[in-house]
Amino acid sequence: MAVGCEDVQLQQLAYFVAVAETRHFTQAAERARVAQPSLSKQIRALETELGAPLFSRARGNVTLTPAGEALLPLARRMLADAETARREVAELAGLRRGRVRLGATPSLCAGLLADALALFHRDYPGVELRVEEGGSRDLVRDLARGQLDLALIILPLQSTDPSLVTEEILSENLVVASASDRGRRPYMRIEELRGRPLVMFRRGYDVREATLAACRQAGFEPRFAVEGGEMDAVLRFVEAGLGIAVVPSMVLESRPGLMGTPLLPGLRRTVALAHRKDVEPTRAAQAFRATLLSYLTEAAADGTLPPGVEALASS
Repeated sequence: MAVGCEDVQLQQLAYFVAVAETRHFTQAAERARVAQPSLSKQIRALETELGAPLFSRARGNVTLTPAGEALLPLARRMLADAETARREVAELAGLRRGRVRLGATPSLCAGLLADALALFHRDYPGVELRVEEGGSRDLVRDLARGQLDLALIILPLQSTDPSLVTEEILSENLVVASASDRGRRPYMRIEELRGRPLVMFRRGYDVREATLAACRQAGFEPRFAVEGGEMDAVLRFVEAGLGIAVVPSMVLESRPGLMGTPLLPGLRRTVALAHRKDVEPTRAAQAFRATLLSYLTEAAADGTLPPGVEALASS
């Protein structure tokens, strides 16, 4: 569906998205802070302009028509891009204001990212920071939708997306996390995971896919003790003795009750900083990138990176 900005107003798209997300015209009007008749009038005007109904209103239930389903991701992206452009213009006088919407995996949020964010906030206190925590697949989706400016994701991408630019910044080991009272071992072979109860992340986590691929390559399907957790939940379940888990090495830095055992053959993952190819990062996002790379370079030079982590990019 082609949407021309000269014909369709951004406000109409905002009203459309509000109705699509609430599935209720009155609630959408309250969210948009507009009278319900005015919102309905603008939705009708949008439908007339596009030449197709966007909502089905049968029996009081509001649902998207096929045309509405096609428009929704485009409308979200156009609104996100318009907001980015507005903020970029506001930043032209300098980085006294602005916003960075950053996505990151839970292991990075719990580790290196906090220090980098603190440095950035010190240098640019007027820039608003929004951090979205999620699995790598979820972050790639949010980038493509225009809901994030930058994201720290895991390579390789599960699906090739030519709309993203990626820059490798870190490499780290994946290790087997277990309760620290089980006795330390120098390493564990992938085959030894056969039949062991595993605490497994929910779908969308790259570590889940890496673990499953390694086990299948070794000729077996792993057995799950618990499945579907986020990072903190997985680590807590391992501490409680429910099973073992394959996790990024850096998350164990703040978990004295857990120990990490390297795997043979070794499993590593690569972390990349990504942004959309069709949208130039804002000045605030570019400044954050510079801060992050400088932090990683200095941490690598003075030996303060967590064990098993290697910086790949220079500032």
